[in-house]
Amino acid sequence: MLSKEQKSLEDSLNNLLADVNFNKKDLQRLEKNLLERLTQSKGNLLDDTELMDVLNLTKTQSKDVSIKLIDAEVKTKEINEKREQYRPVAIRGSALYFCIIDMSLISWMYNSSLEQYLRLFDESIDQSEKEQQPSKRVDRIIKYLTYHVYKYINRGLFERDKVTYILMICFKILITAEKITNGDVNIFLKGGASLDAKSERSRPFNFISDKIWLNVLALSRHHFGTDPLAFFRDLPDSMQRNEP
Repeated sequence: MLSKEQKSLEDSLNNLLADVNFNKKDLQRLEKNLLERLTQSKGNLLDDTELMDVLNLTKTQSKDVSIKLIDAEVKTKEINEKREQYRPVAIRGSALYFCIIDMSLISWMYNSSLEQYLRLFDESIDQSEKEQQPSKRVDRIIKYLTYHVYKYINRGLFERDKVTYILMICFKILITAEKITNGDVNIFLKGGASLDAKSERSRPFNFISDKIWLNVLALSRHHFGTDPLAFFRDLPDSMQRNEP
């Protein structure tokens, strides 16, 4: 993502790291050479001019490498901060991709490759409206990506599966945004079907079916999101008190 948005920044880091790696190897070579000269030197070390030259060169090279390592650390931190700014795009991108994968469970005809999806992802980055401010740029990419992927996949779906696809996208987006939970999705999809009808109290009314009564019971026990209390916990009793 960042390599497309701010390629020069990442390129400069890669070049710097390559330079540091080269200098580290060169430093190891100098240290090895210095060690060999120290072991082979005879007499007063201060009189060995070649040894002093190697020692000074090693010291200078070591300082240069240390400076470049600090520079690389600063640039790495800067790039990681930039990457964090674009993380919402990656989160939305992964959510959309897994929606496509899940559609293949409905029909094998909906199988799609990762390479195909990455092309849509790259197109969204390239074609979405440019913005100087990263937060606005991220918002533009997310909106374009979501609609671009939806349109592309929707064209290949049977009419009967199109609403399912939209619903899956909505659920994925809301779950990744932590606005709803998987439990919320389950209560929406299954309702009272997850309950054992034989072990539940029978319906007290004639104007609703057993199925609807089980839905009421399931809803009364559900905790939405991270709410510690079941929002509809009083619903069954309230219905009985207000039957008319």
